[in-house]
Amino acid sequence: MRSVLALDLKDDAELIAQYEAHHRRIWPEIARHLRQHGVTAMEIYRLGTRMMMIMETDDAVFDAAAMAAATEHDPKVREWEELMWRFQAPTPWTPAGQKWIPMTRIFDLAGQQGEEDQED
Repeated sequence: MRSVLALDLKDDAELIAQYEAHHRRIWPEIARHLRQHGVTAMEIYRLGTRMMMIMETDDAVFDAAAMAAATEHDPKVREWEELMWRFQAPTPWTPAGQKWIPMTRIFDLAGQQGEEDQED
């Protein structure tokens, strides 16, 4: 399954640079945590302070609630999340107490009929 999520960064160039530096090589415990919970691929993109994460998961393994619970019980993962929150900010549409929020797909080229497929 693919999920696309959004989150903002605090509008501070130094904090943004630090955040990106942390993501050049995440802690091994964080990579292990993600993989153990069925995350098979993850990319984060940034434009200004807005970030977009594309996350691919193995449906046979991934359970968002179980992953969140494991995060709460793992001191190293909690430490990482607390560190990241120094740089992150909720979007204007983020419910209180949440971070990454799923985005709504509004277009998919695969669902479009191309000119070569249209009958005259």
